[in-house]
Amino acid sequence: MVQGDPSPAKPGIPSREWFARHPVLVAPELLGAVLTSTVDRSPVSIRITEVEAYGGVGEDPGSHAYRRRTPRNAAMFGPPGCAYVYFTYGMHWCLNVVAHEEGSAGAVLVRAGEVVDGQGRARERRPAARADRDLARGPARLAAALGVTRELDGADLLDPGGILRIELRLARPATAHAGGVAGAAWPSGADDRAGALPGGSSGTPTPDGTQTGAGDAPGVGHHTGPRTGLMGQGSDTPWRFWIPGDPTVSPHRAGTRT
Repeated sequence: MVQGDPSPAKPGIPSREWFARHPVLVAPELLGAVLTSTVDRSPVSIRITEVEAYGGVGEDPGSHAYRRRTPRNAAMFGPPGCAYVYFTYGMHWCLNVVAHEEGSAGAVLVRAGEVVDGQGRARERRPAARADRDLARGPARLAAALGVTRELDGADLLDPGGILRIELRLARPATAHAGGVAGAAWPSGADDRAGALPGGSSGTPTPDGTQTGAGDAPGVGHHTGPRTGLMGQGSDTPWRFWIPGDPTVSPHRAGTRT
């Protein structure tokens, strides 16, 4: 059973315990948080506008941790509040925030955001961006704008003096209760929880097939829908969360066979 702990009482760097929850609880509450990188001593800060949650072993078929622990995904099993960085398509880095309950694994992929500080340095790293909204519009673009590479895999995001750190500029109430997460479903084929809607609510459908998230904080409401680029079991699990109407949110793409 998924339990939720209260969010921080005030904005700032959250506690380790705050991240020691199921990633589907942490994910929507990261919307509006700010990631700051000082790689090359050039500060760049990004306000998070889109995320995806990924669960642990035997639970979430879409997760890197689904089958077992490996050298590549080891950070997903490590301390909550750290970074999990992986290489994809042979050319891109992607940044995740580790979040999981004790004895488990999980992470939240940071899919998109708005560069709120250090736009000049971000443009240098992302010269192909046509507009400011595209500087971090997608997980690979976001990691590039921050200067994130494999060297930051496992970095402690809660260290105020760290090269990469996270700050909750907006305190958000937890969206969970004893039954689970309102508006979230367990991945298809995960286990006996498959297809269940913890909390007894699936949210409010929208014209594009997404749902509005229950328990939204004032001013930072979110939508939820299927994760991007997945196929097979877990592809329709609504564990992607974003701030509706924000121009930096990336377009959703269904998985395709290659």
